[in-house]
Amino acid sequence: MKKIATAKEKIESNFRQQVQKDKKVENAYLLVHSEKLGVDLNIAEGKTGEIQANPEQANHLASVGKLFTATLVGMLQDKGLLSFDDKIAKYLDADLMHGLHIYKGKDYSGDISIKHLLKQTSGLNDVFFPLLKKMMDDPNLEMTVKEALEWGKANRKPVGKPGRKHFYTDTNYYLLGLIIENITKKPFHEAVHEMILEPLNMDNAYINGYSEPKRKPEYPPANIYLSNTNFIDNKRIAKIDYAGGGIVAPLSEYLVFMKALVNGQLVKENTLHQMIHDDVTMGFPAIGFNYGYSVWKPKAIPVLMPKKYFCWGCVGVTGAFMFFHPGTEAYVIGTFNDKSYTSKALRFMLREVINPLQKNK
Repeated sequence: MKKIATAKEKIESNFRQQVQKDKKVENAYLLVHSEKLGVDLNIAEGKTGEIQANPEQANHLASVGKLFTATLVGMLQDKGLLSFDDKIAKYLDADLMHGLHIYKGKDYSGDISIKHLLKQTSGLNDVFFPLLKKMMDDPNLEMTVKEALEWGKANRKPVGKPGRKHFYTDTNYYLLGLIIENITKKPFHEAVHEMILEPLNMDNAYINGYSEPKRKPEYPPANIYLSNTNFIDNKRIAKIDYAGGGIVAPLSEYLVFMKALVNGQLVKENTLHQMIHDDVTMGFPAIGFNYGYSVWKPKAIPVLMPKKYFCWGCVGVTGAFMFFHPGTEAYVIGTFNDKSYTSKALRFMLREVINPLQKNK
């Protein structure tokens, strides 16, 4: 047990030093949990305004929320209410589908499947970041998700045919959110609460801009910075986050979700296996990773990334991550809450958390 204690101390020390030396990071949070190893670390460093960062604060983990959306889709498949192979036109309005995917003069809208959206291989372009810039430039600009998608049809040309290439975009997950709404007959945020948050007693979790936590929080949510804008306080912009990553919760409740997903409480074993292993190679800037149904996996690379370091999970653009490492049965969840850590956070997780756990198990 001395080795594990040493690994835990090293992880905490490296994390705090990383935050303290980087002026771009206002606050950061890290949770490492492994019953197998007897490790339970939940720490915070920095401040939210004048308030000292606290592990009980809720955090917006950006696109980590996509895994909640993908899980909902998996749950609906397990209920027989959809199939990953279904064409999306079966569940979306004809007006929205009209001209959704015109590539080099040919209409591929009817060829897009739910699986294409989950794997980010629909060929559709991104609307979130262009609209984020427009909203930052124009404080009066507001859009619904459907309006954002219509804007995308008019202003963002597709990047390829469905199923041909991986291109990461929130557009795909907006469409998944609308499909979930069509099937459940509920707004997306209500479906998340009723199907995931409430059954798992995630009382401090909510959807940014759409709902409130069941329990009144003792601490304010942590600040999160995207293009120098504190995203957590901007409800207007949060509206277009939607099914692309709007979950806000303390790290301890993200842990509850991941445990439930890993242990078969949310989707069937074969469904989870498909979500993890039906994957594609990611391109720049995520070279070295494969992508499943909102599931990131580092590729095995001799010497640099041996198979024993295999893990799977999800990543957020603000330096957020939520992974499970089967070798040590460890859950690693955290965020540096700043876009400057999009890649650095992943390197930190692999080198400074999973590596010492694996070496000292």
